[in-house]
Amino acid sequence: MGNVRVGTASWTDKALIASGWYPAEAVTPAARLGYYASRFDLVEVDATYYHPPSERTAGLWVERTPADFLFNIKAFSLLTGHPTRPEALYADLRPGTDKRYVYPADLPRRTYEQVWDRFLSALGPLVSAGKLGAVLFQFPPWFTRSAARRQTVLEVAARCRPLPVAIEFRHSSWFTDDAARETVDFLRAHELPLVCVDMPQGHPSSVPPLAEVTADLAVVRFHGRSDRWTSRDIEEKFRYRYREEELREWVPRLRALAGRARETHVLMNNCAGDNAQHNAAQLVDLLDGLGGLDG
Repeated sequence: MGNVRVGTASWTDKALIASGWYPAEAVTPAARLGYYASRFDLVEVDATYYHPPSERTAGLWVERTPADFLFNIKAFSLLTGHPTRPEALYADLRPGTDKRYVYPADLPRRTYEQVWDRFLSALGPLVSAGKLGAVLFQFPPWFTRSAARRQTVLEVAARCRPLPVAIEFRHSSWFTDDAARETVDFLRAHELPLVCVDMPQGHPSSVPPLAEVTADLAVVRFHGRSDRWTSRDIEEKFRYRYREEELREWVPRLRALAGRARETHVLMNNCAGDNAQHNAAQLVDLLDGLGGLDG
């Protein structure tokens, strides 16, 4: 059985800091990351979706964590076709525009290529230290299933190679009827990890809770089951604390994933207060109690 790592999608969230999860003496970024890394061996960096990382920051992450700690990095919004605030771009690459958001088509090709190059280059310290778990490409809800979109996925993976990537879809068309098997077979043929999810159902962006291994890395993200999934308030959207029985439902699925993958990453993305950290610790106990963390 492969190794299972459990972590959360944030360690710097303001609501988490205010929740009291950190000890009183953990008042600096270094102390907070150090404390987090004493509890979990994996974290997903979602901040890189909003602002691309810098090499200096990645270097600090390396210094502040144990040798076996891993970071999954969420791809910058522009690289997955999400709306991106112009001020989030590198200062010398910001376009002269009055638009609130820009997309790849709004930028000169050379600028877009430089954003890609700088984003990947900034991950250098993590790569050198062996602390990069995967680059998460979460595509937008309007990224529907088509041959052209499959080609986009392959292009993204090619740009990152040899860095590991993980692919998350947010539109039901990838998984309706016979599409689910086609999607799984497509990713498996190209050895690309499908991000399995637990999330609210009944929305166009809903993806069913599949547990499929399509590469040597398996990834599962728990988004919560909030009835306010469509809210524009991010904290409200993800405010959900899983009950133990809901987590327990996933234990045999996670064990099955671990039985087929070299490594399995499980991330709690229900980041409101300390919900994610609380549930991640619960899941560690559930898996550890069944001998599921190390094979």
